[in-house]
Order: sequence, then C-alpha cells, then structure tokens
Amino acid sequence: MPGQRRIRVGIDTGGTFTDVVAFDEETGELVSTKVASTPADPAQGFLAGIDKVLDLLGIPRTQAGLALTAVCHGTTVATNQLLEGKVGVLGFIASEGYESILEIARQSVPDGYGNSYFWVKPDRIVPADRVKAVGGRLDHTGAQVRPFDEPGAVEIARWFRDKGIDTIGVCLLHSYANPAHEQRMREILAAEHPTAVVSISSEVLREYREYERSMTTLVDAAVKPKVAGYVGSIKRRLDELTDDRDLPFYVMKSNGGVLSAAEVVHQPITTVLSGPAAGALGAAMIARNAGFSRVLTCDGGGTSTDVSVVLDGEPTLTTEGTVGAYPSKIPMIDVVTVGAGGGSIAWISPEGALKVGPKSAGADPGPLCYGIGGTDVTITDAHLVLGRIPPHLLGGEISLDITAARAGLTALAAELGLELATCANGVLEISAWNQANALRQVTVQRGLDVREFTLTTFGGSGSLLLCRLIDILNLRGVLVPPDPGNVSAFGLLTVDVKNDYVQTAVAKHADLKPAEVAAGFDGLTAEAAAALSREGFPAPEHRFARTADLRYFGQAFEVRVPVPDGELTEPVLAEVATAFHDAHRGLYGYDFRDQPSQQVEWVNLRVSGIGPIRRPELRRHPAPGETVERARTGSREVCFDGKNYLPTPLYWRTDLGPGDVVTGPAVIEEFGSTVPLHPGFTARLDDYANLLITREATASEHRRRVSAEEPQRRGASASGAEDMTRTEQDR
Repeated sequence: MPGQRRIRVGIDTGGTFTDVVAFDEETGELVSTKVASTPADPAQGFLAGIDKVLDLLGIPRTQAGLALTAVCHGTTVATNQLLEGKVGVLGFIASEGYESILEIARQSVPDGYGNSYFWVKPDRIVPADRVKAVGGRLDHTGAQVRPFDEPGAVEIARWFRDKGIDTIGVCLLHSYANPAHEQRMREILAAEHPTAVVSISSEVLREYREYERSMTTLVDAAVKPKVAGYVGSIKRRLDELTDDRDLPFYVMKSNGGVLSAAEVVHQPITTVLSGPAAGALGAAMIARNAGFSRVLTCDGGGTSTDVSVVLDGEPTLTTEGTVGAYPSKIPMIDVVTVGAGGGSIAWISPEGALKVGPKSAGADPGPLCYGIGGTDVTITDAHLVLGRIPPHLLGGEISLDITAARAGLTALAAELGLELATCANGVLEISAWNQANALRQVTVQRGLDVREFTLTTFGGSGSLLLCRLIDILNLRGVLVPPDPGNVSAFGLLTVDVKNDYVQTAVAKHADLKPAEVAAGFDGLTAEAAAALSREGFPAPEHRFARTADLRYFGQAFEVRVPVPDGELTEPVLAEVATAFHDAHRGLYGYDFRDQPSQQVEWVNLRVSGIGPIRRPELRRHPAPGETVERARTGSREVCFDGKNYLPTPLYWRTDLGPGDVVTGPAVIEEFGSTVPLHPGFTARLDDYANLLITREATASEHRRRVSAEEPQRRGASASGAEDMTRTEQDR
C-alpha cells in the first residue's frame, strides 16, 4: 500500500517499567515511551506499551497489523525464575557411573579458603533421588564402547512418568562428540512419557566438562516451560493485534543477538541475560558513535544495576557466567549485576549497620513514595527526600508521595541515631559503592584499568549516582545518552539475528591438520547457515564469525580468540596461536610464546551465524544558538552532601542542545530519567545530544572557566571524544 508506515518496535520489560522504542524504517524517526510493568502478567504491560507507542505515532490500533514490520523483545522471565531459585521439580538422566556429578560439582569456596571450614555446599539443582543412570558408553572421540541400554532407558522413562516428573535434563558422557545415545534417550522419553519437557546436552551445550554441561542442560530444562508459555502468550496476542498476520517476533539472547520466538522456545537458556544484553549493545553503539571505544556501561533499573565493559566498540563476551546460584556455560555478554536499583530496600543488620539491597520492593508494592502499599525505605525514597529527583515520574504521569518517603526515612534515621539528610545520603552512598564494586569486577578483576574508561549510564536510575562514581573510581567522565531510560529498548533495534555453535576438538597446536580444523568449522557453519535460512535470511546475507578456545597444555581454562575468514592454512593457524599469546598476556600479564616446552592446545571451535538487520541511525542535532537558560524550568532545594540543602536550578533536558554547558549544582530532568549534577561537575552536550559529564578541580574554579570559555565552546565542535579530551586538558 503506497505511503504505508513501516514500524519496527523494541520492548524491554523491566521490574518496574516496560520500555518501548519504535523505529520508522522509512523516515528514520525514533519514538520512545514507558508504561508500568505488570509482574503478574508481563504480557499486559507488553501490549500496553505497543498501544501507547502506536498512539504517539498517530497509528490507530486497527492499523497495527499493516504498520508493524517486526517486534523485538527483551525479557527477564528466565532471569527472574533463576534468581528466585524457582527451578521446579526436575529429573536428571546421566551415564551409568556418573550419577553423582551434581554432588561432586566444582571445588568453589565463595568467601575464600579461610572460611571453608564453615562453608556448606548449596543444595543441588536436582536431588539425588531424582537422578537416574542409563547404561551405554562412548569414548572422547564419540566411538561406542558399550551399546546404549534401551530396556534400561524405557524403565527410566516410565519411572519419571509414574512419579509425575515432567521436566527432565539428559547429559550423557561424551555426547558432545556423538549425540546418538542422547537422541535415542529423548526418543524413548517421547514414546513413554510424551508430556515431558526434555533438554539434551548435545543440543544445549556441545562441549566437554560434564558438570558445566549437566548444569547448563538442567537450567535450560527448568526455564523451558515458563519461557515457552510466556513467549507463546505474547505471540498469540500479537497475532490478534495484527489480524493473524505472521508478524516477525524476536527475543533478545544473552550473546548479543536475537532469535525468532519459534526458535527461542527450543533454546530458552539463551535468554537468561536478555534485557542487560540489549542495554549493553545499545550503549555501546551510542558511545562508539560519540567517539568512545573503551566504555563501561551502567544500566540502573528498579530492581538492580547491570554493568559491563565495552572494548573497541563491542561488549565483551564470556562463557563462564552464572545466573543466581546456577552456572550457565553459554555465550553471553559479560554482565555483572548488583542489587542496587531504585527499589532496593534500606535495612539495618543485626549488628546495627545500615545496609542497602539486594532485596527490592520492585514495582509492586514499590517504594514508600509510590503510595501503593510499600512499607520499606528504598533508594528512590532517599533520592526524593534529598530533592535529587522530582516529585513525580515519567514527566508527571506518576506522582510521588514525599511525605511518606520522609516519614519512613525519619524512622530509619532515628533507629540509627542519624539526622534525616545524613541517613538518606548514607543510603545513596552505600548504593554508589555497591555499583562501584560491580564496575571493578568487570575491569580490575579482568586486568583492566578502570581509570581509562568512560562510563555510559542509562536506565531509569542509572544516572542518579554518576557524580559519586566519577569520584570513587576516578573515571575520565560519564556519557548519558538522550532518553537514557529507554536505551535497552533502543538496543533491541540495533542487534542482528545470531546463533552460536560449538564443537569440542581438543588437539595440540603442533599436531593440528588444517583440513581437519577446516572440516570442523565447515560443519558448524552449515548448522549456522541452516538456522539463518529458517529465520528467513537468504544465503547472500549470511555472515559468519569464527573463534576458537585455546590454552597452554595443562591449563584448566581457555582464552577465546578470533579465527580469520577464508582458507585455513598452517600460517593462518599460526596467526591464531599468536593472537592467543597476545590475549593471554593482556589478561594475565604473561605468555609462553618463547618457551617451546609450553605447548598451545586447541579446545573448542566456535561459529556464530549472523543475519544482519537495518539499524537506526543516530543523527546530529543542530546547535540552538541561545543561552542555556531557555532550558531552565525553575529551582528546588537539593541536598548533595547529606547536610545542607541548596537552591538548585532545574533544566529540562530536551530543551538543551549541542554546545550547551550546565554547571553543578544543578538537576537535569527528562521524561524517564534524572541527572543530579553535584557542585564541581560540568555537563556538556555533544552534537548527538549526549551529556558529557566531568569533574572540575573546584566549583569556584569551574565557574570561572565556564565564564571565560563560553564563547569558544559555542563555536567549537561538539564531538564527544573531543569534549572529554578537552576537559582532561582543562584539569
């Protein structure tokens, strides 16, 4: 139809709000909004977000079926289930003789060996009485040593059926090399126990290490019913909205790609960090566009804060992640989560110390200031009492009850023997240090200097403590994107369809045969190509990225390095080994490239199949050519030090433009987020309307500089990297 709108929508469901961004593929227009999340039925908030953004675009609901071209969704369904430990009643089938693999697990003492005397292993995900062993054996090459015990398998399937155990994970020895025994076990389960939900390790994680493979398979099985039910519910409602048209519906994966709803229900574990992954990708794109390649991301929500590291414009990946108490050895963006969101609860320990989080008031009942039944003081209440956020959310759509917040904090302060403002500031100070420690985990603990990075803050609460983070970590500065509350939803519109495939192939580098390595990669590439074809991508659009996991012989863990495209020859394989030496030195400070006795060993081959999508373009904004006062909306008493309230100017962010400079103390507000700018800090806007925030030596010196340099800044380029560099020189 001529003139028909083509709208792609990204929706990120968080603990408090559901964020929505719509991209008009014809005009390039981006429209964003938020609605309250509906924890009892997340699909309600999802559809409410669709309705609201269509209304903002002027598209009647009756024309949704014609206007929408795709919907991409980030969800915390699997994440929350695992964080809450609600894995349900699981069954486990292992190889005969390996029934105790979950009890043996790994030697891991959380608080160090000094406390090991008092440490008790956590409960296993499957108790011993729900573990069954089946006969049959493969060796590490996949060759059969003993045939699969079919009568025994039938007996096991019937036992699970009779016990009413409907969710089962299967992990048999060396099935990464040959899946035949696992596949036969699944066939028998389908025949004898047809209602069972089954995950087999050769499809979930086709690499060696029995414990990690077992746990990852069981986690996949545990979340499969809930994820399948949720995704199916969303898809049915989308079909109703679009008159049963087969609207492309994608779900964000932990690896930085998306997958269709039809496929993701078969790989639910890949969604465990769905929302945080989208935020990291969106922030990485925004920061790269602004000229920053070494970036930390800080995504603050209502329940938690997620942090990650971006190198050379790309978030770092890991396969050593955990969700809650459960290791999940799948490719995922390296995200560390800390319980320091807007709803995190302040409480007093038995020793009388003030603590914050990880328990959260969430969206329901929420903070005291929400006025819907919350009884605990939260981080949001502290910000409100100190005047650092306005007495409302979403530009006035949700009013906040400052009286209730003040009463709760007054009671907490009295119990601690503190003044009200000191107590509120203490809540925020603890939260800031919690976030700082999470940022150290993704940098210092990985051999990176946190001082070399620019922080990008987003999410509804992500920017509220940025000035303290600059101080605590001595950061170069902070970039706050426009509409930071919706960066995760924006990130959903920037990601490609992506599937990862792995095959264990252990061999010393000196013994490698290029033809065998090429054959391994070719097999994985064929699997990836078949998946992309099922997703509707024609062969000419398929892209593939090859990597390999290498280590020094005798090491227990590997380092992943890229493998060049094209023919695999001995010189190319040598390049990969050199890249491993370089990466090892970067991570650990040393390598053995000059010691022939320390041989390099290849462990896993990996291929990512990528189906590219059209990304939104970030556009430059025109300079307003007026004084910054045009954006000032008034003033409010704000406390920045836990003692004194200062009359503080307020600015409406969308009325600020490139070249504008705001000096602290100030508060910069917008629809879904707020930036309290402490005394001694400066916020500049670059050409893309990003806020670039840096710390000056003193507030008085800062004011003198701004007065003297204002004419030059007005005429200068507002490139983000240039502005941040200029500030470094100013110091």
